Amino acid sequence: MESFIQLLDKIDSIIWGAPLLVLLVGTGLWLTLSLKGIQFTTLLHSLYLALIKRKEEGDAGEGDITHFQALMTALSATVGTGNIAGVATAIAIGGPGAMFWMWVTGLVGMATKYAEAVLAVKYREKDENGNMCGGPMYYITNGLGWKWMGTMFAIFAAVAAFGIGNMVQSNSVADAVHATFNIPVGITGLILMFFVGLVIVGGIKSIGKVTSVLVPIMIVFYILGALIILIMHAGAIPAAMKLIITQAFNPTAATGGFAGAGIMLAVRMGVARGVFSNESGLGSAPIAAAAAQTKHPVTQALVSMTQTFIDTLVVCSMTGLVLIITGAWTSGKNGAELTTFAFQSAIPGGALIVTIGLILFAYSTILGWCYYGEKSIEYLLGEKAILPYRILFVIFVGVGATLKLNLVWTMADIFNGLMAFPNLVALLALTPVIVSETKDYFENHYKK
Repeated sequence: MESFIQLLDKIDSIIWGAPLLVLLVGTGLWLTLSLKGIQFTTLLHSLYLALIKRKEEGDAGEGDITHFQALMTALSATVGTGNIAGVATAIAIGGPGAMFWMWVTGLVGMATKYAEAVLAVKYREKDENGNMCGGPMYYITNGLGWKWMGTMFAIFAAVAAFGIGNMVQSNSVADAVHATFNIPVGITGLILMFFVGLVIVGGIKSIGKVTSVLVPIMIVFYILGALIILIMHAGAIPAAMKLIITQAFNPTAATGGFAGAGIMLAVRMGVARGVFSNESGLGSAPIAAAAAQTKHPVTQALVSMTQTFIDTLVVCSMTGLVLIITGAWTSGKNGAELTTFAFQSAIPGGALIVTIGLILFAYSTILGWCYYGEKSIEYLLGEKAILPYRILFVIFVGVGATLKLNLVWTMADIFNGLMAFPNLVALLALTPVIVSETKDYFENHYKK
């Protein structure tokens, strides 16, 4: 097993080497420039559409779920263990500087997420039952005519769902619940299997209804817990910010249980865990965006863009700052254990905040990713493959709860990277379409 894990680590290092990091951040920068910084100039309007207006009044358009439900489904898939365990892993290995690179990934990733949603809605199709189908496999096939590459993406996504959106989530929950309540990991796995199966049997409409209630509650619950700690340590925040920025460009010295890290490791961990958390560039979220009720691709794209803002620049930042201002990042701990330690050391009952947050985050992520996976398998094998896929997906929720953490994370990283390559190539090739749709919206449809 050890030799197998070492082999996976080598594969992971190759996939998440400089070429992919440059392609991820570079694509985000290219789209930011091509779209004239749309994530900055329209952020307030986008948040208004997503959280207040929620839909085009009396003119929702075709689709299976509302703008808000599509956003919550996408957020359910992204706000997961990456926000708790992923941020902790990035800082525990790459140092505080990794947080800076997560922010960079998030900022340029907003443009990437916007572009993905534009293409997802523009090139979506209806299946035999009249349900919307969309995502990179469709915009690669319909927009570029490269069916072979669309098929590659669908294969990677269908498999990746078992890692990033399934086993990683149940594994982290099982560990946290065992550490906090001493409940066996197998029992936790069985409970998760039951509640996942209960919702996914109803498809995207059931998932949309559940996540539209669950996601806002879980995010507010976790943020309030983190805010209490930050307010209590408000005086330490400026020093923490300085540490993040300076160590993003300088090697981090060994201190306490932290072994030290070079600049490249900080960049790699920040970008990899940032992408793991907000999924910008992976091509997963546009699968949910394609199901939204909308008459123009840009309307949903503006809503989808706020997902990365909420996930990385709000929730991940809360976790990272708590880890740094409490000094927990030097403890030698890692993953969810590190975040739990940081919260517990700051306030009584802090461990419960993290554990409950982790359970809710992971559960919602599993729901969202099951939809991503089943739409990918539908693209490959047709509607008949959806039910068997759902059954297998539920089984792996239980399997993931009992596996070794490092094995699960490494496999998830590998398939994340494999998904990203065809999606990013498509975004670059279809940039003129994205720009054209954006221009049309703001010239002919945008109401100030």
